[in-house]
Amino acid sequence: MSKRARRSKSNISLPTLNPHAAGIDIGAKEIYVAVPLDSDCEPVQRFTTFTDDLHAIASWLARSGVKTVAMESTGVYWIPLFQILDSAGFEVFLVNSRHVKNVPGRKTDVGDAQWLQYLHSVGLLRPSFRPPQAVCAVRSLLRHRENLVQISSKHILHIQKALTQMNVQIHNVITDITGVTGLRIIDAILDGERDPQKLASLRDGRIKASADTIARSLVGDYRREHLFTLKQSLDAYRHCQELIAGCEVEIESMLKDFESRIDPAANQIPERRSHHKLAPAGVAIHEHVYRILGVDLTQVPGVDTHAARTLFCEIGAIMDRFPSANHFASWLGLCPDNRITGGRILSAKTRDVRSRAACILRMAANSLHRSQSRLGDYFRRMKARLGVPQAITATAHKLARIIFRLVREGTAYDDSVFATQDERHLQRKLRHIRKQAAELGLSLVPLTEAQPQVS
Repeated sequence: MSKRARRSKSNISLPTLNPHAAGIDIGAKEIYVAVPLDSDCEPVQRFTTFTDDLHAIASWLARSGVKTVAMESTGVYWIPLFQILDSAGFEVFLVNSRHVKNVPGRKTDVGDAQWLQYLHSVGLLRPSFRPPQAVCAVRSLLRHRENLVQISSKHILHIQKALTQMNVQIHNVITDITGVTGLRIIDAILDGERDPQKLASLRDGRIKASADTIARSLVGDYRREHLFTLKQSLDAYRHCQELIAGCEVEIESMLKDFESRIDPAANQIPERRSHHKLAPAGVAIHEHVYRILGVDLTQVPGVDTHAARTLFCEIGAIMDRFPSANHFASWLGLCPDNRITGGRILSAKTRDVRSRAACILRMAANSLHRSQSRLGDYFRRMKARLGVPQAITATAHKLARIIFRLVREGTAYDDSVFATQDERHLQRKLRHIRKQAAELGLSLVPLTEAQPQVS
């Protein structure tokens, strides 16, 4: 190949699909913005992260003729700029940082911004799924509530630690130390009561442990420093519970603003399967989720009110961004990710996707191990074939497909649709048993054709 031919081939570039595209590299203190070379005499500029600088970015992009912007989802630093640009009318692509890695070499902030601008201009970037802003607002509160629950669980561990240091074994006798019986006994201890029999008399009637066992567990070495730690841990736990209750009230007030897909007056809310108390009295989270989605997801085995609410906040009320259930399961990372080279599958493991929706579906699938429903039978069948982790993933994948169809079509859950699948499973099982009998030289006779036994 001649020298001239090599030079001409090196100048070949991809066609520009988005001529008015910009790329933004976001950091905690600095933001680098790159626009097309012919848009400004300085195509890459540096800004700080103050609010007036974010508005200056929007103004400069508008003057440069930019219509669409690409940025990485770096922590939470992208949120303020994303909201300002989205409000200004720009088409903002929030992309996964794994999809925009540059070739190895010298890495700079200016180079990252230019690389994002180039990839976006030639149409090689796909935006990450983000629900509407109203749904994202509820999602922020729900994630904050999740953090409060985690903090609350740490205070429970501190309560148990203080009891253990005093050799008070009540938390090993009753199931929940923060239940009615546990809180009664702890409050009495902090009020100065030390008689084990009097403390044991505070037990609730639903406690399985006997009064004598509880009394023995309450004989301990009550020290001043441990009692002080116990009191502060209990106060911190109750404060977290008050904050969680406040989150529930605020979430309900925001859910009231969403439009209904059904008429609540004409469609009576079905009785939910889960009766777990998630919200304080007067907060009707279940009713609002049913009204917004148009279908009661708690009728699906394994899905309770909290799971239905989390799925709504992570996905939205209308799944129009997903063409099919296959695309939805792939986005959740619940389907095999076949890695093929040379015509041979190297790996079929699921992708490493950090999705709260996928996590809640896995938890729902794991709760089916004792369910007497068709989905419970499917989970136990997959568990016997594949093991627990793969069974959870397979059942979560089936739950995702069911929920996608229910929300997309607005139809109620019907357990009878599994009858065909159960019949196919029964036929496969029968063929397997006949094959085993034939290998042993035996034949199967149906029970209706068998000769009655003579007594």
